[in-house]
Amino acid sequence: MRRQFPLISRRVATAAVTAALIGGAAACGPEKSGDGAQGGGAQGAPHKGGTLTVLNREPQQDFDPARLYTSGGGNIPSLVFRTLTTRNRENGAEGTKVVPDLATDTGRASEDAKVWTYTLKDGLKYEDGSPITSADIKYGIERSFAPELSGGAPYLRDWLVGGDTYQGPYKDAKGLDSIETPDARTIVFHLRKSEGDFPFLATSTQFAPVPKAKDTGTKYEEHPVSSGPYKVVKNTGDGERLLLERNPNWSEETDKERHAYPDTIDVKAGLSSAVINQRLASAQGADAAAVTTDTNLGPAELAQVAGDPKLAARVGTGHFGQTSYLAFNPKVKPFDDPKVRAAISYAINRTSVVNAAGGSSLAEPATTFLPNQKSFGYTPYDHFPAGKTGNADKAKELLKEAGHGDGLEITLTHSTAQDFETSPEIATAVQAGLKQAGITVKLEGLEDNDYKERIHNVAKQPGLFLAHWGADWPSGGPFLAPIFDGRQIVKDGANFNTAQLDDPKVNDEIDAINKITDLGAAGRRWGALDSAIGEQALTVPLFHPVYKRLVGKDVKNVVISDWTGVLDVSQVAVK
Repeated sequence: MRRQFPLISRRVATAAVTAALIGGAAACGPEKSGDGAQGGGAQGAPHKGGTLTVLNREPQQDFDPARLYTSGGGNIPSLVFRTLTTRNRENGAEGTKVVPDLATDTGRASEDAKVWTYTLKDGLKYEDGSPITSADIKYGIERSFAPELSGGAPYLRDWLVGGDTYQGPYKDAKGLDSIETPDARTIVFHLRKSEGDFPFLATSTQFAPVPKAKDTGTKYEEHPVSSGPYKVVKNTGDGERLLLERNPNWSEETDKERHAYPDTIDVKAGLSSAVINQRLASAQGADAAAVTTDTNLGPAELAQVAGDPKLAARVGTGHFGQTSYLAFNPKVKPFDDPKVRAAISYAINRTSVVNAAGGSSLAEPATTFLPNQKSFGYTPYDHFPAGKTGNADKAKELLKEAGHGDGLEITLTHSTAQDFETSPEIATAVQAGLKQAGITVKLEGLEDNDYKERIHNVAKQPGLFLAHWGADWPSGGPFLAPIFDGRQIVKDGANFNTAQLDDPKVNDEIDAINKITDLGAAGRRWGALDSAIGEQALTVPLFHPVYKRLVGKDVKNVVISDWTGVLDVSQVAVK
């Protein structure tokens, strides 16, 4: 399922990590997102210089703007690739706003939001000092359509006129007529349908400029031409080691979002969660100026951190727009009966589910499908109030009305992988809660690849399974449309509308909201639509994840936005 960042298992505590956490280290920093940017990490005002080390599990593979699946700037890629727009580099909710990057504004829309026009800033340069032009952005987008450079966000293929058949500039040098560049600073996009969220999409790396003369096709990832504050000087092991140094032709005058304090950024990947957290906690040598962008603390580690105020001060808290939920397939009995789906909704014990996900420090109970953030249009509702531990009496009442007065036997499909959203522990917690309402749950655990293939295959999809969805940007559109727009049902590929809902009223409302360029007004409509769909009990929202991550003792200027939920490496300074 689409999401910006991998959620690393919370269950990573080891004896070595625990010993390191007990040792502690001196520092002060943010305990929650939204703290002042100057409050994070080592004392004193941030300044330029030094080396920032990034310790990650996942390598930064396919380091080509066409192939990266990132939005909002995307942390490490954001240091090398600038885009038409980017996310506001601020803590908490302020960080969910889209702001200009290479462009002078976030885009000028036609009345129906089908045509978007951007003007580039003056003085933009690549790492070699050559100017960045609108033609370079057009070419960068077009090469993302090439089959050999697949992997990036898929929206442009669906949104741009002619994008559904275009195969990239290597096969069609003419390019896309739906992207116009009337001069070196102007670029115009013609869309097949209204898309008020286009400024959000323009944050994805497909909108990074690529000079045609420097394009080396599939080898471009080895040395992509930088438009950002850093350039690639080493890329080994397909992103396992990525060394970045300053781009001398980057100008802070044209880039108000990235601070680029360190001289060098050294990204080391392929490490285990336990090793990463141990090194960050010990903070010895280069690790004192280290961070991670993909590894969380686990429950046991957090318990140790809580006992050490100095170490706890180095824990940053982040929220990313994601919901973990139970998904129904109404084509499978007994889930075709709304009363059965409602009964299960009433019976769910969210307290035990949250505990299985690592506790309240790592998961927040959910009763809405949209994440509990204003930018998504979050509108509180609870159509099937289960309380903290489930409403067994109401569930039994509905089951009796549905003809299951003697109880009900069902199967819940989940992954056997230790991915906390769909893990055996979550499934077991659901099973125990439903038992109180007379619902006997048989657990069907599948190897992760088999699980994903089953739940996204219309022909094989089970009746009840664990699922999760994370947004590519903080708006209701990329959250609700892929799951509930009937026109996005895929019968011969990966289908995410698992309820197979094809309601003309829902489809029409999605189209109507997409015409709105006022994000506040659009958000209110997304929230109302979420509530209306929620009444059908097509899903049972379970929880929203919370990120808890350590930083080294010499790290300062920690900024964690609600767009990504993780530390923004473009803001970090080192002592």
